[in-house]
Amino acid sequence: MIRLFEQHHIRQVQELDGMWEFRMEGFEGEYQLPVPGCWEQHPDFLAHRGRGEYRKKIYVKNAGNLRLEFKGVSHTADVSFDGKAIVSHYNAFTPFSAVIADVEKGEHELRIAVDNTFGEHSALHIPNDYYTYGGITRPAAVEYIPDTYIKNIRFTPQLTCGRWSAETEVFVCNVSEREMEISLEVKLAGCCMEKTVTVGAGCEERLVFAMEFDEVQAWSNAQPALYFLQAVLSVNGEPTDDLIERVGFRTVTLDGSKIMVNGEAVYLKGFNRHEDYASVGCAIPLQLMAQDMELMQEAGANALRTCHYPNDERFLDLCDERGILVWEENHARGLGLESMQNPNFDRQCEDCIREMIENHYNHPSIIIWGILNECASETEEGREKYARQYAQIKSMDASRPTTSATCRHFTDISLDLPDIVSFNMYSGWYQDCSVEERNRQETDWIKAAGGAGKPIIVSELGAGAIYGYRDRSRCKWSEERQADIIRENLEVYMNDDDITGVFIWQFADCRVTEEGQWFASRARCHNNKGVVDEYRRPKIAFDTVKEIFTTTRV
Repeated sequence: MIRLFEQHHIRQVQELDGMWEFRMEGFEGEYQLPVPGCWEQHPDFLAHRGRGEYRKKIYVKNAGNLRLEFKGVSHTADVSFDGKAIVSHYNAFTPFSAVIADVEKGEHELRIAVDNTFGEHSALHIPNDYYTYGGITRPAAVEYIPDTYIKNIRFTPQLTCGRWSAETEVFVCNVSEREMEISLEVKLAGCCMEKTVTVGAGCEERLVFAMEFDEVQAWSNAQPALYFLQAVLSVNGEPTDDLIERVGFRTVTLDGSKIMVNGEAVYLKGFNRHEDYASVGCAIPLQLMAQDMELMQEAGANALRTCHYPNDERFLDLCDERGILVWEENHARGLGLESMQNPNFDRQCEDCIREMIENHYNHPSIIIWGILNECASETEEGREKYARQYAQIKSMDASRPTTSATCRHFTDISLDLPDIVSFNMYSGWYQDCSVEERNRQETDWIKAAGGAGKPIIVSELGAGAIYGYRDRSRCKWSEERQADIIRENLEVYMNDDDITGVFIWQFADCRVTEEGQWFASRARCHNNKGVVDEYRRPKIAFDTVKEIFTTTRV
């Protein structure tokens, strides 16, 4: 399943889920592995870092053009079709596609070489406080497209004096060697518009539709109303292609220290969530995504931070449906200046941001774009990279505010750059100190260091606990101490008028890499700060969060 709704009524789509032939470099013999899936699920590759190749035969019923779509391959993919290189892509957490023109009818072979190794070639996937799995980890599909097809849709709603309007941008591509005259019809919420345009050979055209709506319901946390936006492309009066997006009428603005959704202030009560589950790694099926959603909403959460990378779009679809307010961020976590000076860093970050925004722009649940968690924002060189990435986001999407989570307390020189200031603080866990006193020091410093007049979010707070470990002395790593620390932190932050949101670190325990430093401070090679464990068994802290989230700032 690519999305939680049907995106095409005309275009034919064949999903590539199933068992693929597989060979791992350095291993003898052939394997069969599931797609989507992580190769760590196989007993021969439980912790293997290397390079493997997936192979699958596909049958093309009618000659024409194919569009291959991959929602996630971890972390580098080299795709070939009938032995010919088609596309290469880096980053496990962003989708990519490629068009193959003039494919003959019959059987063809698709090969994807996958690499999850660390080194200079990989500036963003490094030994880290989460695990970099290997494999085709998210869904894939092959689409049958005409010579001129709909590539993408961008929907931007506006609310003016209580009346909704929207700009809809439709991007049309012509892969043929001749110009094509096409008609494009856009339908949304009872409004229908049509335009005719000539698309040059091998060119892309952007068609813009300005639409006004008499009666539509706004998307909000309380009432997540969704609408289907359909674009239909016709040639000589005959419909030949279509694309359907699911959208919501929602605006995000800032009013001083408040975050406003549709003109109303919201307080974010959320979790940081890694895409990681004990038995399936990062290739999480819809059933387990839904379980995560149910648990987070049971705990009273209205928000989610996609730490530290763009999420599977099916989970974002769930957030749209459930009214969860999402902070989605690009992929870079805990990088010091030396790592940020990797020669591939700037380009790989730029690609990640572009692919994140281009593919996830239409999700009404996403209200914040984030970058560079806990990176070198205390240095002049790091500040330049923060500024460059914020500028890239603003050039692509001016409708959402930006932020980044800092742990460079009292040294960060980049707090003037984001729209929202966010900080990670583990009072009671890493620092045995008064939560209230430490918070006041932090917020006073933020205001003096460039954050005055901006919303402030506590982007991480929490403590570690091993599921099932109970201790009457309430020592560290016991479930009791974790619950105590989270309670003390929430009672301070959620009663501070300077704070406009809190995110618990974290929803569920997740695996970390053995390479590097992380294993030494992470029992079981897991980050154990989840309020549920890797199997989603709730710890005492889950009920503590539920109690506070459901009774404070309702």
